[in-house]
Amino acid sequence: MTAPLALTITGRGPLIINIPHAGTALSTGLAERLSPAARALPDTDWHLPFLYHFAAYCGATLIAATHSRYVVDLNRDREGRALYDGDPDTSLCPLLRFDGEPVYLPGREPDAAEIDTRRARWWDPYHDDLARRVADTRARCGHVVLLDAHSVRRELPGRFPGRLPDFNLATCDGAACAPALQVAVEDVLASCGASVGVNDRFKGGYTTALYGQPQRNLHALQIELVQDCYLDEGDPACWTPAHPQAQKISPVLRRLVDVLTRWTP
Repeated sequence: MTAPLALTITGRGPLIINIPHAGTALSTGLAERLSPAARALPDTDWHLPFLYHFAAYCGATLIAATHSRYVVDLNRDREGRALYDGDPDTSLCPLLRFDGEPVYLPGREPDAAEIDTRRARWWDPYHDDLARRVADTRARCGHVVLLDAHSVRRELPGRFPGRLPDFNLATCDGAACAPALQVAVEDVLASCGASVGVNDRFKGGYTTALYGQPQRNLHALQIELVQDCYLDEGDPACWTPAHPQAQKISPVLRRLVDVLTRWTP
């Protein structure tokens, strides 16, 4: 892999937007080991760094991983422990796609030694850098608001029943941020006419749970934006910011970032 570990814009404000699943780079030789469907990287959080890029002008820090979650999943526990009871695959190096089908060709899955290598090469330095930025931001601003930004297909049969709301807000059942911040985010999303789910089918991943320590002035939220709100799910890789759906959702994200940037404990 020749891509840098992450694309980062450093801001001076309290907001950090972390985008761990938008990358599409693969480690050397990995593509040949993936199933034909997995080579299209269907579980990518497509184009989110471009969708949120304006936040840099608001003083936010943006961190976007460049490598695919099929290399290593940055929103998973370092040891690969399950996020949710009954989740079929929340491992550090995913073996199953969201549709339940295998990521790898038979017999080409990573063994424990390879997982250790990937952890050391990509997971550890990414999270070391994120931890430093969180600490620096709190020292400078007195508090941190960490938005873990994701996207998801509207329907994921086998994982979730039915159709997902436009925005899926997760705060670890309210434990990851101040109640006032959660309410402020709910209000701005609902006021735009979007459908909103709160701590429903998404509770918050590893990063939200780790940095959601409001008693220490660390406030974390995870937002899963349904992809058909900003792109064509039938052809997600083909996209520009001028896409009609993206033009509709951009004002909502701008209001969201404004609320997160201005909020104080």
